[in-house]
Amino acid sequence: MVKAVIFDMDGLLLDTEKLLVQFWVQAANEAGFPMEREHALTIRSLHRKFAIPFLQGLFGAEFDYLKIRSRRMELMNAYLAKHPLELKRGARELLKFLNNSGLPAAIATATDFERTKDYLTRTGIFGCFDRIVCATMVEEGKPKPDIYLYAANELGLASCECMALEDSPNGVKSAAAAGCVTVMVPDLTPPDEELSRLIYADVQSLEDVIGLVEDINGCGCTPTILNVM
Repeated sequence: MVKAVIFDMDGLLLDTEKLLVQFWVQAANEAGFPMEREHALTIRSLHRKFAIPFLQGLFGAEFDYLKIRSRRMELMNAYLAKHPLELKRGARELLKFLNNSGLPAAIATATDFERTKDYLTRTGIFGCFDRIVCATMVEEGKPKPDIYLYAANELGLASCECMALEDSPNGVKSAAAAGCVTVMVPDLTPPDEELSRLIYADVQSLEDVIGLVEDINGCGCTPTILNVM
């Protein structure tokens, strides 16, 4: 049975991942580093503890992660000052379904709480979530399982009772390692062979998740969970 749904945010609920990738590349290029789109795709949802050595391994020890990240945030803020945030297709429909079904919803995001609250408020869905968990609240961020284990605990549930929705490889690995019923809603990249072994399903939009929850809860079955810890 699925007793709650835990959402990633960027690229899953909000159509922001494409912007983060674009501005990571721009900020790094401005600093003189030859970052390309594929490099930025790799660090989606990746905690800084892991992102810093990864990027310095690519571009050298002089890659100033914090400075470049700060510039990326400046570029993002400037863009959002002129353009509205967009929800991903099916987000409102899924949230309405969960509310009507009495199923709790939570957020598990690598984004800090202040920006998470701002983004969700701008799109009118801040009040739709029973819990909001950010990477700063746990010891280790994605792809480690801490954030999903913490979110499930905050909901008073075992992680295997929670469906986790993710769009990125690092997020999928985090949710699967926590033992959640992991569903991938691809944004910028589809699941590869490795990810396909970790997920319960992949769907085209958040609206498609409604059918998955109905099928699981309607038959009373327990989905097979892959624990990769």
